[in-house]
Amino acid sequence: MIDPKNFPGRGQVAILRTRPETVLDDYARLLQLARYADNLPKDQDTLLKINISWQIWYPSCSTTPWQLEGVVRTLLADGYARDRIIATHNDTVVVSGREGQVNNRHQFVQDKYGLKTAETYSQAVEWVTYEPKQPFLVLDQVYQEGVRIPKLLYDNNVLHLPTVKTHVFTHVTGAMKNAFGGLLDQKRHWTHSVIDDTLVDLLQIQQDIHTGIFCVMDGTIAGEGPGPRAMRWHVKNVILASSDPVAMDAASAKIMGLDPMSLRFIRRAHARGLGVGDPRAIKFVGDMDAAEENWHFSAYENTLASWGQHQIYHGALKPFEHLLLRTPLVPWSFAASNIYHNWYWYPFIGKKRADAALKTEWGKLLQRDYSADRRINPGYGARAPFVAAGAGTAAALLAFGLGLYLALERKT
Repeated sequence: MIDPKNFPGRGQVAILRTRPETVLDDYARLLQLARYADNLPKDQDTLLKINISWQIWYPSCSTTPWQLEGVVRTLLADGYARDRIIATHNDTVVVSGREGQVNNRHQFVQDKYGLKTAETYSQAVEWVTYEPKQPFLVLDQVYQEGVRIPKLLYDNNVLHLPTVKTHVFTHVTGAMKNAFGGLLDQKRHWTHSVIDDTLVDLLQIQQDIHTGIFCVMDGTIAGEGPGPRAMRWHVKNVILASSDPVAMDAASAKIMGLDPMSLRFIRRAHARGLGVGDPRAIKFVGDMDAAEENWHFSAYENTLASWGQHQIYHGALKPFEHLLLRTPLVPWSFAASNIYHNWYWYPFIGKKRADAALKTEWGKLLQRDYSADRRINPGYGARAPFVAAGAGTAAALLAFGLGLYLALERKT
């Protein structure tokens, strides 16, 4: 169990500038600056919690392959046993973890270094009911029959690998949000209406079950706008590390141009003493000028898909939340998200942005060192499926939405 009030590196964040030619060495230097080994005992397994926000490769969306390789190479060089470093993945109801490992080049790195892999969605993984040591903010209200988490997460280190990006629900997403996929099962969408407090509860769980926590964040290409998928990318050439997930997220929020303490999940985690969220109390080490940057990112945008979700969680469709998300009707929302992002947004908007990112030095690195003979996003990008199926699907969704609207009108 980790003492949230007293762990090595509490309230400290390391930040470095980097470039493709030196990024692997820069990650090694970053981890040393943040004194990562003080938080990850070598006699325990270290779970690399990889972030896959989309099975499609899209800049800033998921853990970068150089981020993963830089961390793995450093761990091995510093004496961590190869068979105790485990690449850990989850999937979601709208994202295929297994396909995402391949498209985002995680599988390439895992194979290169001979890493074990754990997939929380595998039938072989045992899930157990977690018994909280202190009261939750919200999870016991959402999961009234008990909060179930993967048994493999107990009594091991976790090393989170998020990227610097904004998010449609939490406004920024990083170290704390990265636990969301790994700790909760596919019913995790039940918590979206209380997502900020959920993240605080999940950090409480982590500090109780893990032998060590560390976070490494890639900001080589950062994402602005309606993340974690439909973002505008920006080359920023920074990387960050910390043993304090609250400080890590506060630091990334600060350089993106947001007030960390205005974000509910950071403010509440800070108030509960789980870490340091006030940027005035965070100690930066490394390239100090990078810590003072303000990117002026926009973090309060929505797509059509996320606007609809907000209506269910907080808006006009709130009375129907249980019906839409906890009954046999729920597949409609998953289908709507996939249709929007995979059939419409990426072919018509995202692919052009992704192609432009591939022309940057980071895009060239991806293709040269991590792609081998695999094309970028094979099977995605064609507009034909949306054009062919769009009319019928749109009509069905429109009819469904109209029915809900009329039902709501009668209710009110």
